[in-house]
Amino acid sequence: MDRIVVTGNGPLSGQIPIAGAKNACLTLMPATLLSDEPLTLTNAPRLSDIRTMTTLLQSLGAEVSALNDGRVLALSSHGLDNHTADYDIVRKMRASILVLGPMLAREGHAVVSLPGGCAIGARPVDLHLKALEAMGAELDLREGYVHARAPSGLKGAIVDFPMVSVGATENALMAATLAKGTTVLKNAAREPEIVDLARCLRAMGAAIEGEGTGEITIEGVDRLHGATHPVVIDRIELGTYMLAPAIAGGSVELLGGQMSLIGAFVEKLEEAGVSVSETQAGLRVERKNGRVKAVDVATAPFPGFPTDLQAQMMALLCFADGVSVLEERIFENRFMHAPELMRMGARIDVHGGTAKVTGVETLKGAPVMATDLRASVSLILAGLAAKGETVVNRVYHLDRGYERVEEKLSAVGAKIERVQGDD
Repeated sequence: MDRIVVTGNGPLSGQIPIAGAKNACLTLMPATLLSDEPLTLTNAPRLSDIRTMTTLLQSLGAEVSALNDGRVLALSSHGLDNHTADYDIVRKMRASILVLGPMLAREGHAVVSLPGGCAIGARPVDLHLKALEAMGAELDLREGYVHARAPSGLKGAIVDFPMVSVGATENALMAATLAKGTTVLKNAAREPEIVDLARCLRAMGAAIEGEGTGEITIEGVDRLHGATHPVVIDRIELGTYMLAPAIAGGSVELLGGQMSLIGAFVEKLEEAGVSVSETQAGLRVERKNGRVKAVDVATAPFPGFPTDLQAQMMALLCFADGVSVLEERIFENRFMHAPELMRMGARIDVHGGTAKVTGVETLKGAPVMATDLRASVSLILAGLAAKGETVVNRVYHLDRGYERVEEKLSAVGAKIERVQGDD
């Protein structure tokens, strides 16, 4: 199994292009199930999770082709011949549950395995199911599968989420496009990926208002048609690579970067003493003098600090001057990277959903193990400024969400390589 080997190599300089968003693309792909006409997605990322969603859609009878070296996905669901999303595929990735709403809305029935693919807490799908029930779906959970029926079609409803859920908002939004009447999603997620999905659905003929706010209104239509849609850039990849020069020093331009996607994160970087500025091509991040300052961070739904950047931010704060407190308010069990950073000499004290990080002047390279997607890249980031060699094992986690990370970091001067070897 592959490993990533990183050796501290001084300041970084150059440009890193930011790919299309994994989380957006994984939501846009099931939208093909809503129409019998082609859906084309451009600016698609080349990731193992995208391949998993491709396999799932193909198992349902959809056609999916990767064009232009994987940057374009051509999808068509004109000939669906299976309505069961099998456990063997769904278990690999939580986003698989997003086929439920579209398939139920268009076909009137669906059988979808309860998902797996996540090591950071339970993350139940009950909010997805309650939203569909409010729209008239008949649901039966047995033997690990959701058996869903809507014999007379879904009906518009007021869905008031008890807590903000990105996935449940996405599933309900897609299902509501073909429901009879008006659906109002209250306490809806506001993430850029939700906005991107709404734009794509609108291009397909959906009637949607309010995306990006806490209340989305959908007027159901009889059918959706084909469309071509560019995937929004990946704000989590953007934030991750912004941290590379913040940790290693230097100046890096992130091509395609947008402040509006990542405002709360930028505020914390600047509070720590890192310079972030807009350029014609994206964003520039610079750190040239001294250690960063300690800052306190609490994760929150968008537009707050993203939970998917918490592990990477911890890597930066390991080098900060002072004591930082990170509070994880979105998912439990999301500090599994802390013991691995401590193997490199970090001083971290975890109590429940809070981690206290006492900065040190330097870390030392060590063999470490990735426990999940974001944890894996946090260890690579730490290795950029650690003394000696850091070997990150189990990087299959990394390949779920980062496209050719070693190539992008090497291009700005990092000493990093992927090597074959046993775990």
